[in-house]
Amino acid sequence: MNDWKQNLPITEVVGWRRHLHQHPELSFKEFETSNFIYHVLSQFPNIKLTRPTKTSVVGILEGKQEGKTIALRADIDALAVTEEADVDFKSKNDGVMHACGHDAHTAMLLGAAKVLSEMTDELSGTVKFIFQHAEEVPPGGAKELIDLGVMENVDYVFGIHVVTGAPAGMIGLGVGAMTASSDYFELKITGRGSHGSMPETSIDAITIGAELVSNLNNIVSRNISALRNAVLSFGEFSSGEGYNAIPEIATIKGTVRATDVVTRQEIKQRIYEVSEHITKAYNGEIDIKWIDGYSAVVNDASATEIVRAAANKIVGEKAQVKAPTIMGGEDFSAYAGVTKGSYFYVGAGTAEEGCGYMAHSPKFNINEKCIVVGMQMHVQIILDLLKD
Repeated sequence: MNDWKQNLPITEVVGWRRHLHQHPELSFKEFETSNFIYHVLSQFPNIKLTRPTKTSVVGILEGKQEGKTIALRADIDALAVTEEADVDFKSKNDGVMHACGHDAHTAMLLGAAKVLSEMTDELSGTVKFIFQHAEEVPPGGAKELIDLGVMENVDYVFGIHVVTGAPAGMIGLGVGAMTASSDYFELKITGRGSHGSMPETSIDAITIGAELVSNLNNIVSRNISALRNAVLSFGEFSSGEGYNAIPEIATIKGTVRATDVVTRQEIKQRIYEVSEHITKAYNGEIDIKWIDGYSAVVNDASATEIVRAAANKIVGEKAQVKAPTIMGGEDFSAYAGVTKGSYFYVGAGTAEEGCGYMAHSPKFNINEKCIVVGMQMHVQIILDLLKD
């Protein structure tokens, strides 16, 4: 076997990432992004290309013999963020930015596809390179691709996310829940408006809303064990327009996060119960709108051991850490829900390296060394599983 590490397309990978960074597109609108990915992949030998949706691309690489089928996934969408990062290749699309590293994820998987496309004689099995649209917006692109059959007969699936604040190239991995489920709710309270000088004639939607915020905040602290992971947060409370008019309607929006399905369901049930009872006590009415978001990403133990073995060869044991569970959401959970999967992290640089801003910040930036390490991890995982 040739020493593939000596011929990595580093310059190309960095160039692909910078092109993608300059041309970000929002979820379900990744038309030029997916066209670019398709164009790059079409230059590699042995990869069959498909377009499951208008904004996604899947490349299929078959080895010389039959074997396992392994999926590698990169998300390709960007965020509605105006870039403030100090880089020479800033976003050219106003109000849109790759502020979560998806440009890096895409570039590292393109690099892995290029390397592996020239090694088919050494592989027994199939690789699916999944360039997935719409990770940022529920119901997400992963579920759509699964419904279209992209994950049929896949034995393992792996995904990477870059993480700023960690040394470039460090690998974070773990078994079990890596992220939380991410559900959303909207409470629309209807009361009776009145003049501010005569509150007794009103059914005060703002007062009802204030009671709801106060009481719903007690669900996690008083109904859920401290030994469980759960978060309930409010992001919007809107009502009225004037100083002296009690409004008829108030709207509250929030999110619920949990790392297990029982806790997830219990919180949802309590939100309905508390909201309905408190609103009724004030003679108001309430309409509850619930949006089921992503499930928690739960890493399979055997898949994570495959990642660990690859990391030992790429970065060594000292550059690996146990990744903590985070309460953010990720639709990689859909893939891990249908086959053995492992979702792991690659450090994207510390504050000292100019990479201290977290994902979704307008100043988000990465040390591009992480792209090379991510590419190598993808390749090593495939070689470890499919090498003849």
